[in-house]
Amino acid sequence: MQQPMPHQLMGYDRAITMFSPDGRLLQVEYAKKTVRQGSTAIGIVCKEGVVLITDKRIVDSLVVPEAVEKIYQIDDHIGATASGILSDARVLIERAQLRAQQHRVTYDTPIDTITIVKDMCNLKQICTQSGGLRPFGVSILLAGIDESGPKLFETDPTGIFFQYKATVIGEGEPEIEESLRKEYRDDMNLNDALKLGLKVIYRFLDKDFSVERIDMAYIKTSDKKFVKLKRPEIEKAVEDVRKSQPKQPKGKEQ
Repeated sequence: MQQPMPHQLMGYDRAITMFSPDGRLLQVEYAKKTVRQGSTAIGIVCKEGVVLITDKRIVDSLVVPEAVEKIYQIDDHIGATASGILSDARVLIERAQLRAQQHRVTYDTPIDTITIVKDMCNLKQICTQSGGLRPFGVSILLAGIDESGPKLFETDPTGIFFQYKATVIGEGEPEIEESLRKEYRDDMNLNDALKLGLKVIYRFLDKDFSVERIDMAYIKTSDKKFVKLKRPEIEKAVEDVRKSQPKQPKGKEQ
């Protein structure tokens, strides 16, 4: 009896506009797999604002760490980070920055975070149904402060978006997401949120962890200003997290 052929061999993944028999767009699913192979990015909402913590995954000692950008400022009150193909992210981020500037010039008010999210996801969605295009191979976390308070959104390659209290994209998503579920609290202050994000990345990367790989930023509800932490501030936060981690018993080191 002839065995059924995998969908890939039957050509259902050759065009973005072609559904497989079980109702899947395989090119979009491949794009989502690309995101899961990207470096880790975390967003956390707290009572004082919203924070972004990310791994820049610098694996070459000759690379200048400060030259690798993984957290972006969209407007004074909105920031973003990404996982997946960062060149795809750059195109979407620059479009969002332009959209925010146009809104300020036209209406003399800051743009809502959800407006940026919807505009970005509309473009992503178009790339899932148009021949000759490929999906954006990137997920983006957008964090901002609106009139109603701090907001955190995750967009994926399909053009879908969700609002979160805390979320993670990229490598290690299942493990870190489980840690966030267990340790996240609604009453956390800004410092607690930064430490939580740093702690779960520290635990996941383990021996590969280094200060040079980490980028951190926050936006406070009080002043609605995007602030990116400098290297000395990150080093101090990392040292505090290292001290808080339980020490392994002697003889247990790998």
